Amino acid sequence: MDDEPNGPFKAFPSDLHDHLRPFFDDIREEVVRAIKTEIPEYARPTDDTYMQVVHRGVEHALQGFLERMAKPDTDWEPVTSTYQRIGRGEADEGRSLDSFQSALRLGARVTWRRVNALVDAELLPRKVLAAFGEALFLHLDEMAAATTAGYTEARLHAAGELQQRRTRLIDLLTADPPASAEAISDLAHTARWPVPRAVAVVAIDFGPRPAPAARPIVPPEFLARFDVQPSVLVVPDPDGPGRGRAVAGALHGLRAAMGPAVALQEGARSLRWAAEALDLVRRGILPDTELVRCQEHLATLLLFRDEALVDAMAERRLSPLNAMRPPQRERLAETLLSWLQSGHNASEVAARLAVHPQTVRYRMRQLDELFGDQLHDPTVQFEMQLALRALALRLTAVSRRGQ
Repeated sequence: MDDEPNGPFKAFPSDLHDHLRPFFDDIREEVVRAIKTEIPEYARPTDDTYMQVVHRGVEHALQGFLERMAKPDTDWEPVTSTYQRIGRGEADEGRSLDSFQSALRLGARVTWRRVNALVDAELLPRKVLAAFGEALFLHLDEMAAATTAGYTEARLHAAGELQQRRTRLIDLLTADPPASAEAISDLAHTARWPVPRAVAVVAIDFGPRPAPAARPIVPPEFLARFDVQPSVLVVPDPDGPGRGRAVAGALHGLRAAMGPAVALQEGARSLRWAAEALDLVRRGILPDTELVRCQEHLATLLLFRDEALVDAMAERRLSPLNAMRPPQRERLAETLLSWLQSGHNASEVAARLAVHPQTVRYRMRQLDELFGDQLHDPTVQFEMQLALRALALRLTAVSRRGQ
């Protein structure tokens, strides 16, 4: 087999193309009929616009083949450029290449059969048959490769444009102040994203610029952006069947927080809560599970929304504890929080803390001496519980970081 691009064409007698040319009109018509008959995609009326394109494509393929026979030393880049354009056109129309590639192969078979018939009828010398077959299938391979290259180029270009639209859509869905419903709907249409009733935004701790190969594969109906920190995933209709499993599966092994389900124009709120939750995970305030759901930690999110305010409340309501040594102060704070949470039931506090009820009563007498009547004021009790809860979460975070 000749390794030169046009090697098989150089093996032909110099006048072979002139002998074949009169038969090619009939071959072209037979190829078109075969394509219309055998490939369902092309079973259309002759005057159909698409079939007219097919007719021209077949004519171009056969004419190009004859011209390569006539001038085998010429660079036949026009053949590849034409079929690259055809491939781009197929991609732009949203069609698969399967039918077109089948048409190319069918055209080659019909042409090969007709040329064999000419040889059998002694209208062509048999010695050219092998070279003709090699040249024909080289021509077919080049047309198929050029079509695939054009198709792939167009698909990649379209995918890039689509991703750009989806990136802008994420920005629009998480905009603050919110974008209009009409603007979201219009961009969603061009981004080929069905508009859901609600969305939830996931914040992902994925590093500043993750390599494309390391990015998680997410369902196509999700919107993802991994070029920001934290990375963002927009989940449509998050309460739908299987949605939670789909998110957890896609983000397996990554630290992430999922904001609440919100209306389409309130994505900024869902993202804000998710980002705040993710920060609390990093600090050890919230458990470092693979996917933290904000809906399960609303009180903690509220408590740490303004820590200076919580610190001011702790200073006002818990300052008497500062008079105690650190170990005793921590035990009394733990006991006071359990007492407030258990409805002032010493037995339940003992069970929670795994100590004797008498120990609880002793500690409560100490607390009564420190706080006096404040222990019996419902407003003070509420503020104490908030401050003690924040203190307990911070201590837990220190313990987690130390492990």
